[in-house]
Amino acid sequence: MPALNILVIDDERSIREGCRLSLSNKGHLVETCPNGRAGLEAILQGTYDIVLLDLRLPDMDGMEILRKACRECPSLCVIIVTGFSTVKGAVEAMKTGAFDYLSKPFSENDLLLAVERALEKKRLIEENLSLRKEVLDRFGFQNIIGENPQILEIYQQVQKVAPLDSAVILYGESGTGKELFARAIYVNSQRAGRPFVAADFSALSPGILESELFGHVKGAFTGALENKAGLFEMAQGGTLFLDEISNLPPDVQGKLLRVLEAQEYKPVGGSRIKKSDARIISATNQDLKALVEEGRFREDLYYRLNVFPIFIPPLRERKDDIPRLAYFFLKLFCRKTGKNVEGFSDEALEALIQYDWPGNVRELKNIVERLVILAEGKTLENVASLYSTRLRGGTKGDRVPETTGELRDFKQHLLKETYEVVEKMFLIKALEACQGNITQAAQRVGMQRPYFHTLIKRYGLKAKGSKTTP
Repeated sequence: MPALNILVIDDERSIREGCRLSLSNKGHLVETCPNGRAGLEAILQGTYDIVLLDLRLPDMDGMEILRKACRECPSLCVIIVTGFSTVKGAVEAMKTGAFDYLSKPFSENDLLLAVERALEKKRLIEENLSLRKEVLDRFGFQNIIGENPQILEIYQQVQKVAPLDSAVILYGESGTGKELFARAIYVNSQRAGRPFVAADFSALSPGILESELFGHVKGAFTGALENKAGLFEMAQGGTLFLDEISNLPPDVQGKLLRVLEAQEYKPVGGSRIKKSDARIISATNQDLKALVEEGRFREDLYYRLNVFPIFIPPLRERKDDIPRLAYFFLKLFCRKTGKNVEGFSDEALEALIQYDWPGNVRELKNIVERLVILAEGKTLENVASLYSTRLRGGTKGDRVPETTGELRDFKQHLLKETYEVVEKMFLIKALEACQGNITQAAQRVGMQRPYFHTLIKRYGLKAKGSKTTP
C-alpha cells in the first residue's frame, strides 16, 4: 500500500493516538486534530488523501465539516467515525459524500481495511480522470481545427447537446470529419468514461448488419458457432456512433426503431430480450429527408434520429480554415516522420486554398502527408506536382489537345507530374520498410536489384545503412 497523507479528527485522544500508531506503522503520514474547527482548517489548507472524521465533536457538527470538505475538496475520501452509530446517520453521511462508516469501537483490521478500500477508490478515480484527460486530449475540440463562423457555430451546438442524452445526427460530405465531431460530443458528455463504439454501415454487408447491431446466439445461422455480442451490447452505458445511417436496409431500419423506442432488442436467433442503454449519434452524407420522401428511409426512424441535427460544411465552403488545417497536419506528420519542414511557400499555400477539395479535410490531410514524405527542404513548394490537374483546378479549365503532338506532350507532362511522384513514393516506402537495405527492398517489391538501384539514383534517394553501388 503506498504512503498516504491522513488526517484524524476526533475529540478522544485514545482514538487519535490509536489511529496514528496503526496507520504510521503501515508507512502513512498521519496528523491529528482534537476539534472540528482545527480539523476543517487543516482540510482546507492541506493536501490529504483520507480524513477520519468523528461525527460528534465538541465545537462543530461533523456533518457540517463533511459537507464543506466534499464541496471544497471533491477528491478527498472521508471515513466517518462515531460512537453513536445509527442506520440513519450512516445513510445521511453516505448521501452527503462520505466514503465509508466506522462504528466505535473498531479494530485495527477494520481501520486498515477501510483505508485500503478508500485508497482503491482514490486510485480508480485518478485512473478514470487520467483516461478522460487522455480521451479529451485525443478527441476534444483542440483537434477540430477551424475558426470559420460555421465551425464556431458547430462548437456551440456541440457544447449545448453533449451533456444531454439526446440523439444527434451529423450531416456532411465524406471526409468532413463527422466521426471527429461525434467523438467530441462523446468526450464532453456524461458518458465519457464509458464505451464509444463506432459502426460504418457503408462497410458492412447487408446480410450481417442485424447480427452486428444486435448480436446472435450460437446456432442462429450457418457459421454462428458461438454467442456474439452486438454493437448495442458493446456500447451499453456509453455511446453508439452509427455512420452512414442512410445505408441501413429497410428491415433493419424497423428493428433499429424498436430499440430506440423501447430500449430493448433480441439477438438474432435469441429468445431473451436485452435492455439497451446507449446514446445514439448517427451520421450521413445524404439528405435523409429526401430519402424519406422517396420511400427509401422510414419516416418514423428519421424523426427519432433527427432530434438534434448538426450540419458540417465541406472544406470548399470554409477556405479560410485551409491554412490552419494545412499547418496542423504539417506539424503532425513532421513529428511522425522526424522531418523538420517549416512551412509552405506562398504559391503552394495559394494552390491549396484555390483547390475545391472534393475529398474535404481527409483529402487535405493525405496530400500534406505525401508532401512531408517527399520533402527534401525546409519549405513545401511544388504542391501541384502531387495532383497536377486537380490542384490546378481540375479539368474544368484545361484545354483539350488538338494535335497528336500536343496529346503526346500532355501525356509526357502527366507522366512526369503524376507517375514519377508516385514512383518516388513507392521507392521511399520500400526502403523505409527494409531500413534502407537495397537488396531486401528490391526483393520486397519484386524488382531486380540493379534496376531498383538505378531508380534510387535517378531520384537522388539515399539508402541509409546500405551499399550504394550495384
